[in-house]
Amino acid sequence: MPPSPRLAVVGNPGNRRISLFQDAVRAAGLPAARVVPWLDVLRGGARFEAGETVRIDSPGEDPEVERLLRGTDDPTRVEGTARWYAGFTAAAVELGRTASAAGAGLLDAPDELAVLFDKRLCHEVLDKAGVRVPASPTSGPGVPAVSGWDDVRSLMAAAGLRRAFVKLAHGSSASGVLAVETAGPGRVRATTSVERDSAGRLFNSLRVRRYTTEREVAAIVDTLAPDGLHIEQWVPKAVQDGRSADLRVVVVAGRATHAVLRTSTSPMTNLHLGGLRGDLDAARAAIEAAGGSWSAALTVCERAADCFPDTHCVGVDLLPARGWRGFAVCEVNAFGDLLPGLTGLPGGGAEGLDTYAAQLAALPRRATRRTDDREDTVPTPETRLRCPR
Repeated sequence: MPPSPRLAVVGNPGNRRISLFQDAVRAAGLPAARVVPWLDVLRGGARFEAGETVRIDSPGEDPEVERLLRGTDDPTRVEGTARWYAGFTAAAVELGRTASAAGAGLLDAPDELAVLFDKRLCHEVLDKAGVRVPASPTSGPGVPAVSGWDDVRSLMAAAGLRRAFVKLAHGSSASGVLAVETAGPGRVRATTSVERDSAGRLFNSLRVRRYTTEREVAAIVDTLAPDGLHIEQWVPKAVQDGRSADLRVVVVAGRATHAVLRTSTSPMTNLHLGGLRGDLDAARAAIEAAGGSWSAALTVCERAADCFPDTHCVGVDLLPARGWRGFAVCEVNAFGDLLPGLTGLPGGGAEGLDTYAAQLAALPRRATRRTDDREDTVPTPETRLRCPR
């Protein structure tokens, strides 16, 4: 038998993600993972050991880490994601160099993280790979910069989009997302969790609201634009029990292992915004009744994950089309495995395991995962990651 891995995890000590991962490590009979705090990484004090297998986890939910990355002490503020992205990707690259020099191995490649946290680059990578994604005028070579609402309105019109999602390029958890509908000059409305105060500052709220004037929508978009915006087609989703539905599918070492159906009465299905876990078995039956295949849906997610072969685990957001006929990939998330209590899909190789235990169990398989036909440079608008077809 191969020796048990010596594990280290980069994260925020005491965070629920670290606790859940350590629970899985203990349940697997392994020594506790050594925790490398994100604060040490950002302050240049992170150290790794030869032979360690290093997992990079989310830097979120720590006020001091948030301040260093975004320059604000208020975690509810929306602005600052461009600064966050620059700080996070630079830290990940330096982390990778430090780990490599020490003889440690990473489960998450810094160059791939740079793509996963830029919706424009991620969308382009998937599109080039033949993975179906919503149409977008902001991804691909030679796309124009988006400086504000006027650009958004023009790009939507040129692409024939009356309904679109406008997203922060580096946002997560629906932060700064607007579901925009247009119906002629001056007729605009947007559904979002963004709240704007009297000083024009933007805050994340747990309440989804609707703005019904172009002036209100323009003010929000103009404030978001300096951080970078991504626009994509608002694809009509399948419905379960009168609620819009989509799926988060966790892919570990190239294999779809877990899935949760998310439903909502709003365009955003995020569970913290009032979304609910739907009936996955009923969704599978609906897919089959529509002439589709559940295994084909999971294959779409695995093909999306194959674009990031050096990232051990990703969460794929899969959009089932109206009537459950066909699928598109909305996003691929580097830290999309926080699904407490969810166990593996039947036949997926992770039955009875949560998402963290599944990642540990798949470590031997990681070495055989396909890595051909990819570039090893940090992706930029000029040098983009390629995905195996």
